[in-house]
Amino acid sequence: MHRLILATRNANKVTELRAILADAGLDVELVGADAYPEIPDVKETGVTFAENALLKAHALARATGHPAVADDSGLCVDVLGGAPGIFSARWSGTHGDDQANLDLLLAQLADIADAHRTAHFACAAALALPDGTERVVEGRLEGTLRHTPAGSGGFGYDPILQPLGDSRTCAELTPEEKNAISHRGKAFRGLVPGVRELLG
Repeated sequence: MHRLILATRNANKVTELRAILADAGLDVELVGADAYPEIPDVKETGVTFAENALLKAHALARATGHPAVADDSGLCVDVLGGAPGIFSARWSGTHGDDQANLDLLLAQLADIADAHRTAHFACAAALALPDGTERVVEGRLEGTLRHTPAGSGGFGYDPILQPLGDSRTCAELTPEEKNAISHRGKAFRGLVPGVRELLG
């Protein structure tokens, strides 16, 4: 059985990818980066989601000698020219302060009419082998941005993005509903053929 490393210390992401691989009938042992605590986190110095995902996947594959998967994702607001984009997690200046990031973005969009509040979540998922072979797949979740947050599920910008065709925000969806349509779910599912091809 192949061991596959997911470049995250987030247990929820590991569980999500495990389920996707199992649904696809792939017999792989998936572990998170916390299985290798001696390997430092990789700095995301790329200028696209794909570059950042590849940086992390290649670094982990080289360090462990096992195939590695990584993803990078964020919110892209049309009226802001695609921002916050790769800076989504640190939009307010402090990495990972979801509330500050959300408050700043809502303040920046305060005067923007509903018709111009289109946005999407984007995710790039990358697979890298120790020999340098790579695959990248991108997924998107299109929607519009609410004026006020709603819902207690999810994280990040989930409370303000309302997926197209739904009346709820991502934070009001069940985890199963969100995974079925999410940018990350689409990217990870899109990566399955590459995993099957490269790992056999």
